[in-house]
Amino acid sequence: MTTTIYLVRHAAHDNVGGFLAGRTPGIRLGLEGRAQADRLGQRMRREPFAAVLSSPRERTQETAFAIASASGMVVETDERLDEIDFGDAWTGKTWEALNGDPTWNHWNAERAVARTAGGESMGEVQLRAVAALSDAAGRHADGAVVLVTHADVIKAIICHVLDLPLGHVHRFDINPASITPVVWGDWGAKLLWLNETVS
Repeated sequence: MTTTIYLVRHAAHDNVGGFLAGRTPGIRLGLEGRAQADRLGQRMRREPFAAVLSSPRERTQETAFAIASASGMVVETDERLDEIDFGDAWTGKTWEALNGDPTWNHWNAERAVARTAGGESMGEVQLRAVAALSDAAGRHADGAVVLVTHADVIKAIICHVLDLPLGHVHRFDINPASITPVVWGDWGAKLLWLNETVS
């Protein structure tokens, strides 16, 4: 039995790429992000799927709602799909401020072993995200499900699927409003394609 899992990164908020949003409350989709989410909803109507699961962050919930509502479904929230916990020291900081922090630079250079400042490691992110994916696959065997989450969470899952060290997360991109499907089964998992961006 196999399950197709569509890993979807949330659409863009107004300052995507401008600062580390992390788990900052109240970060919602901007005008372009809402348009991206609507396009995702229309794109995903071409794929049969049984459920839409989402991180609890507002930007993922809004993206997931656009996908679910376009196919007449509701959104289920799974806390294990949440953004990385970057801790109070980093959350909400600009990239300029972070780049001057040696602990931030260490974390980016040593993702396989380093821990965020007051938060979690990429290994912990991978464990919880893969568990969420495995549970979703078990509930929808021989079907498909959409998981709406965050770039680094998707990267952690892809590293697991491809058996890549977590230090290799910088070798590929996961853009806002992108789709990355994997097939999950008792035999293992495989990547179908990477980072399809809906135009």
